Amino acid sequence: MKVLVFSAKKFEIPFLEQWNTGRHQLTFIEDRLCSETAMKALGYDGISIFSADDASPNVLEMLKDFGVQYITLRSAGYDNIQLSKARKLGLKVANVPDYSPFAIAEHAITLLLAYNRKIVLAQEQIKQRDFTLDSLVGFDLNKKKVGILGTGKIGSLVAKILYGFGCVIYANDTRINPYLKEQLNVDYISKDALCNEVDILIVCLPLTSETHHLIDDVFLQKLKKDTLIVNVARGAIVKTDAILDALDNGYLKGYASDVYDKESGVFFYKHSNKNALDDTLLRLINHPRVLLTPHQAFATQEALHNIAETTMYNLDCWEEGLHSTNQLP
Repeated sequence: MKVLVFSAKKFEIPFLEQWNTGRHQLTFIEDRLCSETAMKALGYDGISIFSADDASPNVLEMLKDFGVQYITLRSAGYDNIQLSKARKLGLKVANVPDYSPFAIAEHAITLLLAYNRKIVLAQEQIKQRDFTLDSLVGFDLNKKKVGILGTGKIGSLVAKILYGFGCVIYANDTRINPYLKEQLNVDYISKDALCNEVDILIVCLPLTSETHHLIDDVFLQKLKKDTLIVNVARGAIVKTDAILDALDNGYLKGYASDVYDKESGVFFYKHSNKNALDDTLLRLINHPRVLLTPHQAFATQEALHNIAETTMYNLDCWEEGLHSTNQLP
């Protein structure tokens, strides 16, 4: 199969080539898929896209006109593609649902620990030959009340790790995980109750119409003062301006995130021109109580290995006329 890989990154290409073993004719380009670049797929049977690519209805129509039949995402999330439109056009779409929830869960804890123990500030101080501890005091995680929004695969692993720290764990989800409730003493409560109880809130939800800007001004005002929010889900689940205002007004202790709601076309790329960054992102980057990483939670060797393997599996199934188990409805 002739496949164009959009948004191809240097760190992932070796994994994709290793698992391809020459079966498919892969072409890698750094360009992200959008209405301006869709024409590059002309003559290809399929494409592979990443979370920053734009597979909106008009782009899908262009791809269909150019002869594309298959779209395999190198991600678990698929909020960047309109499946109903793809289905209507007869395009087959598959994702990588289980590349490594461990990578994301571990990064959530990394953000939490790095923020709490002021690791970035400590490193900056030491480079300036400043070994004082006045600005580096954190808190014990033991017995802290931590809330998890979303206890799917990632949220469940976050709960397991927090249990090891001796945290008191609360959660909110549409479904109760019996294992977490019975074995880890996770207490499932309402969102409002969660806001009233927790010292730390970790966001592990998928982005849907229901979760879009779930954490807004109203939600933030319900939180206990000095709550720390960690986000390893999607940037658009939080209203970023509301987060920044809450930080500035002293309602929120801190915000540690691996995502940003307007990261498309910005994250995963090097920008020498500051004008490429919007004002809200610059506020995040420069805020003293924000720790931001560039959507790197998935970037482990194991995850990249699994993404490449599953991507090639999806293509193999379609090449052989079979139904991929990862095909999206």
